[in-house]
Amino acid sequence: MVTIKDIAKKLGFAPSTISKALNNAADINDDTKQLVYETALKMGYKIKRQKNSYGLSERRVCIMIDNMDYENNEQFGYDLILGFKDAAMNRNWDVDIIPMSLNALNPIARNYDTYMLQHKYSGAFMIGFSMHNDYIRNLKKTQFPTVLLDNHITENLKVGYVSTDCYEGIRLALKHLKKLGHRKIAFLNGTKNTMISYERINAFEQIMHELNLPVYDELLENGYYVPDCAKYHVPKFLKHGATAIVCASDLIASGVINEVTRHKLSVPDDISVIGFDDMPFSTRLSPPLTTIKQDRLSLGKSALILLDGLINDIPISKMILRAELIERNSTDVAKQS
Repeated sequence: MVTIKDIAKKLGFAPSTISKALNNAADINDDTKQLVYETALKMGYKIKRQKNSYGLSERRVCIMIDNMDYENNEQFGYDLILGFKDAAMNRNWDVDIIPMSLNALNPIARNYDTYMLQHKYSGAFMIGFSMHNDYIRNLKKTQFPTVLLDNHITENLKVGYVSTDCYEGIRLALKHLKKLGHRKIAFLNGTKNTMISYERINAFEQIMHELNLPVYDELLENGYYVPDCAKYHVPKFLKHGATAIVCASDLIASGVINEVTRHKLSVPDDISVIGFDDMPFSTRLSPPLTTIKQDRLSLGKSALILLDGLINDIPISKMILRAELIERNSTDVAKQS
């Protein structure tokens, strides 16, 4: 294992200088710190467990969050973080929450590994990220164990991801709709050019074919994970005779219900609607929403388990959780034309 003395010998500095640089001491200039960070990373230096005030060994990790709300249990990120922190507590890990929108200099775009080393993090759980080029470039070469939600980086044994089995969830939803007599089924996806949106549209088309249901190009659209996107696509779905709409999130589904109502039609009498997530508000929609459940608490706990494995050099690629269809009142027998 690479030590502070090894780095000091490599650079010709005193071990105390290396230690101060790695601890971000104020009396070490930024150029020296940067040189120490870069050398430490090249040599494979790893963060050691720290002792807390009770003398117990603990590990520091972080949750980096971007483009996702998490302040209360009505928001998607809340239970993810709760589950992760609960599992971390059982291992005596210290967890920091880092909202990317509040960082003037994004640590991922700047240099992920330097940021992690500087702040003594052993690993990270990244949620809500769109994988732009800066992020991909940093994560493809990172030496720090990192878990992503619904995103995948290939060929790096230090990076894995957690997700919900969208194929299983969409299969359950489409089998349910077929049983109710629906054949013209629309799919309103989330943000285009993301891994999870790509998987969900593939799952929808594949399973429609497996169930001998027709796929219509005019009934497939990408939106965004906000209710407002429904107004741009629902009129087209109605024009082309859709009797059911499967949505990539409950937020999208809530917008679909509002848009169907605005066209003086009824859910589920005229149009059946299915969401994805099973957010708490889905039971309070009118009508209550049939949805594909993601167990967000378990996703967070699984992310911690996966991160623990990566930290201990177990090269886990992915952990996929089971999906469940929650049947409520937004789906019914297809209206006969």
